[in-house]
Amino acid sequence: MKFTKITAAAMVSVLALTGAASAKTLRLNHNNPEDHPLHKSMEFMAERVEELTNGDLKIRIFANAQLGTQRESMELMQNGALDMARSNASELEAFEESYGALNLPYIFTSADHYFDVLSSDVGDDILAASADKGFIGLTYYIEGARSFYANKEIHSPADLQGLKIRVQPSPSAIRMVELLGGNPTPIAWGELYSALQQGVVDGAENNPMALTSARHGEVSKVYSNDGHTMIPSVVMISTQSWEGLSADEQAALRTAAKDSMVFHRTQWDSMVAEAIEQAKSELGVKFIEVEKGPFIEAVLPMHEEAAANSQKVADLIDRIKAMAN
Repeated sequence: MKFTKITAAAMVSVLALTGAASAKTLRLNHNNPEDHPLHKSMEFMAERVEELTNGDLKIRIFANAQLGTQRESMELMQNGALDMARSNASELEAFEESYGALNLPYIFTSADHYFDVLSSDVGDDILAASADKGFIGLTYYIEGARSFYANKEIHSPADLQGLKIRVQPSPSAIRMVELLGGNPTPIAWGELYSALQQGVVDGAENNPMALTSARHGEVSKVYSNDGHTMIPSVVMISTQSWEGLSADEQAALRTAAKDSMVFHRTQWDSMVAEAIEQAKSELGVKFIEVEKGPFIEAVLPMHEEAAANSQKVADLIDRIKAMAN
């Protein structure tokens, strides 16, 4: 049965009443399976906040979009009907422009630069920027570099000409694929497997985990490692729910969230390496390395375009690039 916002809101309300008589429990919805690194990191956060508050504050995690899609979760959270959600910077760009700075292709020069920015006051400023929009970012989870996968090798932008590439509903993602010559096609994550299988789209872009955790390697047999973006996941809390916490509970939640960010980075690299080997050995996916120069040249105008459209984003771009030195 297809979820609707009404269905999700009703479920959330029932769950809220169930937990009202005991310790304060925050409900966190996300769209990944329980064996995914993101879920494990959120479990770590939940255990940590319960420890820090001696059980007075708990987080109940709902995997596999049990309470609605990412978009539905955002709307429920903004309205105060859902406490917490996990999305990513690409989707959040539509709600708060600051996240757009993180979505620009090739803005990060390395994995260390990426993590350093997210751990800095730059990352904190972006997390806090949406408080007046109904939600507050608590922490980031790295998801590595995203690349294209399809049933053909993509060595250069010329190989993307005319291909229908699934993208997230993000202005940056759409513009990037346009500049590379592809046909950007926004499709919900849960519908992507069948879209690839049926030829609705020719390919997609994500980190290698998507090949195994979402089984996309069954229907897309070539992963072309161009590493165009490094887009983090973001764990958020409803502004209403945040304001309902005591100062001590807020501090504990922030600490638990930041601790889980470090935990996540530690487990991410090893789990991605395992996923790559599984994709190769069990699903027959071919991984190819590509010359990134032509891709960088094609999308570099996005940096200037983003800066011209928003002084806030322009300042963030400058601060991010300054940290690469």
